[in-house]
Formats: sequence, C-alpha cells, structure tokens
Amino acid sequence: MNATEILKALVGFPSVVGTSNDAIVEWIRSYLEGFGILAHVLPGPEGDRANLFASIGPSDKAGYILSGHMDVVPAQETTWTGDPFVLRIDGERLHGRGTTDMKGFLAAVLASVPALVALPLIRPIHLAFSYDEEAGCRGVPHLLSRLPKLCVPPLGAVIGEPSGMRPILAHKGKAAARIVLRGRSGHSSRPDLGVNAVHAMAPVLQATVSAAHALANGPFDPIFDPPYSSLQAGLIQGGQALNIIADHCTLDIETRAISGIDPATLLEPIRMVAEALRTSGIGVEWEELSAYPALSLARHTDLANLLAELTDQEPLAAVSYGTEAGLFQAAGVDAIICGPGDISRAHKPDEFILTRELSACQSMIEALGKRCCAQIPHRMDPCP
Repeated sequence: MNATEILKALVGFPSVVGTSNDAIVEWIRSYLEGFGILAHVLPGPEGDRANLFASIGPSDKAGYILSGHMDVVPAQETTWTGDPFVLRIDGERLHGRGTTDMKGFLAAVLASVPALVALPLIRPIHLAFSYDEEAGCRGVPHLLSRLPKLCVPPLGAVIGEPSGMRPILAHKGKAAARIVLRGRSGHSSRPDLGVNAVHAMAPVLQATVSAAHALANGPFDPIFDPPYSSLQAGLIQGGQALNIIADHCTLDIETRAISGIDPATLLEPIRMVAEALRTSGIGVEWEELSAYPALSLARHTDLANLLAELTDQEPLAAVSYGTEAGLFQAAGVDAIICGPGDISRAHKPDEFILTRELSACQSMIEALGKRCCAQIPHRMDPCP
C-alpha cells in the first residue's frame, strides 16, 4: 500500500479524541504484523483506548522514535464539503479529518515500513503512536512510563506534527484547569436566601485577567510569539435561568509557558483565589484538564543536526502550538518536531494534506533508515 492508500484507511477510522481507538490500533497492528513486526498494544487506564509501540531493527541498540498521535479533533462543522471520515482526493489535495493533524505523518511512516524492514539496520527505528493528544497529551505519558521495558534508551524522537517538513526546536508548555463553584439556588427576587455562584466567580475571573496582564511584562524569550508566557479564560458557564439564583459556575483556564517555566505554577495564584472562596460558603472544585512541558532542544545537538541534514532545512527556533515533544524530552529522550502538512489547515473543515508532502515525509523517514545503516558522526556505529 502506498501512503495515500494507507491514509485513506486511517481517515476512515473516526478516532475522535476521548473515544475508543480500538479499531485504528488493530488495523495498524495487523498491518505491521504483515511485515513480521510485533506491535505492542498498550491499553491506557480508560480501558477503551491504547497506545501502540513497535520496533524495526535490533533490540539491543539505541535508535530513533517516530512518534505521532492516532486521535483527531471532532468534525462537527457544517461547512465540510464531504464526509470528513472518507478521504476525498482533489488533485494533489487529500481531504479528511486528520489528514494534516496528524494521520498524514502516520501514513508516511507506515508506507516506509517495507523499505525499513528491507534495510540492514544497525540501529532500530521505533514507532510510537499515542491516543488523546488532542485532549492535552493525555495518552503518551502512559507509553513513556513503559519505554524502559520496550527499548534501549533512544537517541532521539521525531514528533511528526505538521511543520512543512522543517525541523522545529522548541514550543511552549501548557497547563489547563477547570474551576467549578457551587452556591445555592433560589428565586432571583430573594438573593438574600441564595448564594450566587456566577457572582462568586467574579474575583477568580478578575485574578485570571490580572495574571494574564502581568505575564505580558515578562520574563521574555524572543524565540516565541508572543515572547512571554500567556494565560486566558477560555470558557465560562453557569446558572439555569435568568430568574434563578445561579447555583453553579464553571471556568476553564489555560496557560502557555515559555521554556524554563513550569506552566502549572502559573495557575497557582488563580487556584488560591478560588480556594479562598470556601470561607464564604461556596463549594470549590479544581480539576487539572491537561499539562505538558515546553520543548527546548539546542540547535547543535546531534538530533537537530541530523534532521537538518535529512530535510535540507535549517531548523526553526520555535512554534506557538504544543506537542508531545516536551514530554519525550522530560522523559530523557531528545525530541524534535518534523512532519508533513501545515498547522494552519488543522482543526478546520476540509482539512487536507498534499500528496507531495506525504512523499517528502516518506523520503525523510527512509533516509533516516539508511542513516541507521551507516555511520552518523559521534553517535552511530559503522556498518559491519
């Protein structure tokens, strides 16, 4: 199967974030089995979702990970011009949910498998496919916790998020939380008999806005746009009707932190304001929705040099969006972003990738395989 045929199969699985991915995992496992590759299916604690890990080449050597996520965002927009889970070919454009983010990368990886298994690899190529990345990278930590038993410590990981096949060295970290306040309902004509949770949320919301303004004053890192950490309130909901005292209010907030700052710490001042409301008879719940660290890979590391050579592109210093790369780095594995497609097409109706982008990615992966059969200065053994 070529990359387009594989992408057609992958798009056909509606592996929406937060739902079962059994079908797509089984298809990939079976595909790899056809080439004599044992794929480890690693169920997550949810019970209906799993990561997948497989290795091509010797098991006793350090190699490289090709990492991508199998989940996609929902496709409920009414402006799709076709079924989002049926690949639609329009010239060089391949339309469908996840084509760019990021089943295109998975298709290129799987299309490279026949070439990789035919090579006399002296370093392995590992495939690490995760679930629920779109919910804040919730699946891959379970894979990373098992990595020491799955392979020798890797030399590096290529995270195939859409980058136009240009290597990317850094991204911000992220943390998100949900605050739920609970008051006491009643008729709006007698506010003295109730506790209005929407009103109670006001100081929490104000603390969020104030903290966001303060972060704009630095510290700064000029490789990012904007060059400072950010904080925002993204969603607020509460109450039942205008003439009922609101007995609940929910606020979702997120922060994106420059390298060197733990994003979770930026939420702590908001949490303290919320917790202080308990003394006024308000019920307070704080739920961490997601968290992942920033990625920061030095330009002249072996991995950055290798990807620059394989793609013939100078690595980009940083991007605004987040990935699983920071989690790999936190687990002790150098990581870099490099994948087909353009992030501007992701999460939109009629999402698409170009056939030439799939080909370029496949060529890069196969070139990596050939490098794993040859000497890479300072890090690779020569071929026997």
